[in-house]
Amino acid sequence: MARKKPTDNTYVLFNVVYEDGSLSSNRKIASAELLGPEGDAPAKWLIEAQDRKIAEMSGNPRGPIKTICRTPGQ
Repeated sequence: MARKKPTDNTYVLFNVVYEDGSLSSNRKIASAELLGPEGDAPAKWLIEAQDRKIAEMSGNPRGPIKTICRTPGQ
């Protein structure tokens, strides 16, 4: 049986709390997007971009983000 080639599909998972109190767990951001001196700072605008795309498809907009933190164990 042939071996699968290794892939570099690593993600960092974030928990997002919105200003209305709702929680979105395990939001994926590619680790390559978080490389650089900013650290996890780009995660907020990347998650906001994901929310806008989801809102366009579903018609249900999300509220503003209150806090973002990495999921435990990340």
